[in-house]
Amino acid sequence: MLNGKTALVTGSTSGIGLGIARAMAAKGANVALNGFGDPDEIEAIRAGLEADHGVKAVFVHADLSNPDEAFTLIRKVEKDLAPVDILVNNAGIQHTDRIEDFPPEKWDAVIAINLSACFHTTRAALPGMQARNWGRIINIASAHGLVGSPFKAAYIAAKHGLVGLTKVTALENAKTHITANAICPGWVKTPLVVKQIEDRAKAEGLSVEDATRTLLGERQPTERFVTPEQLGELAVFLSSEAADTTTGAAFPMDGAFTTW
Repeated sequence: MLNGKTALVTGSTSGIGLGIARAMAAKGANVALNGFGDPDEIEAIRAGLEADHGVKAVFVHADLSNPDEAFTLIRKVEKDLAPVDILVNNAGIQHTDRIEDFPPEKWDAVIAINLSACFHTTRAALPGMQARNWGRIINIASAHGLVGSPFKAAYIAAKHGLVGLTKVTALENAKTHITANAICPGWVKTPLVVKQIEDRAKAEGLSVEDATRTLLGERQPTERFVTPEQLGELAVFLSSEAADTTTGAAFPMDGAFTTW
């Protein structure tokens, strides 16, 4: 389905991003990985994609909190692999606090990685996509890009902004075969969410299992985690020819999180 295409997935050394990278490779796309982690583990992931799916895979480092590095990430992928046909902006961080207690440096960091980096990578990738008259930009927003929750001012501001950036990108490229869409997951059992559960368990004197049930029960009516594999399949669809006129949308995959 995606044979001959090249996909860059930011934040793809674990969690949602890795699930999307694996789904892309399984459909024949060459993949550029990006993220942090143990170098040996990253190399094992990269080599595994090539061995399992017969595609080319590279790892390209970039500090996405740095605007210059976010922009030049696209150029690095072009140099090491091929022009970027599919850009998946997935990298993200989190910090929770009341607004009056929210450290300004944490606000800046969350906005930089969760929103500004997506602008810089999109800005770098679009000219090549426009020259080829084909491209897919998939922004991994969140259910929190559609609704609010307390204590997550920066994250929610960034994810709402990312949904808005998605719409503008779609409109500016509507007459081309370049689409831009956002995926809005609910609770996914990623390292980021596991840490939130552990922090909650400690703060409230709960077991991890009880904290997990409480977390899901509060906002996700299915009381089941969304999986990286499910998100990967949605990203594959949005990258396909079948989705050529699907653009400017924000897709909840959230166990009815946003249906309340």
